[in-house]
Amino acid sequence: MLFDDLKKAKMQAMKDHDAEARSVLESVISRSMLQQVELKANGKELTDSDVLNNIQKVVKELEEEKAGFQTAGRNEIVAELSKKIEFISKFLPKQLTEEEIKNIISTLEDKSIPAVMKHFKTNYNGQCDMGLVSRIAKNA
Repeated sequence: MLFDDLKKAKMQAMKDHDAEARSVLESVISRSMLQQVELKANGKELTDSDVLNNIQKVVKELEEEKAGFQTAGRNEIVAELSKKIEFISKFLPKQLTEEEIKNIISTLEDKSIPAVMKHFKTNYNGQCDMGLVSRIAKNA
């Protein structure tokens, strides 16, 4: 399970004294643990899909933070954030390209926005940026 892989990677980062990796892993793990508690209260289990969503949220937050520091000219912090993003992105599956998304949409019978979004959420969760899918679907 992906959650266990993250815990192992955190232990390795601690052994390697890699502060950036440890920091970003702790963020993802703590989010996942909180979600796991909420899911257990409803009688459900944490899935790899849930963990992937947490990783994507952390990457998005780091990207936004990085953009802010780039604007401010804080290059040392930008470099640190880039390392974190690069490290945690290794746990994400290969992302679909714009062209691949367009091809998938073209094969669908129902090309309405809700149907396209549901198809991608069900079949390609974690493999694509849903905002990008939405933009492509609106233009298709």
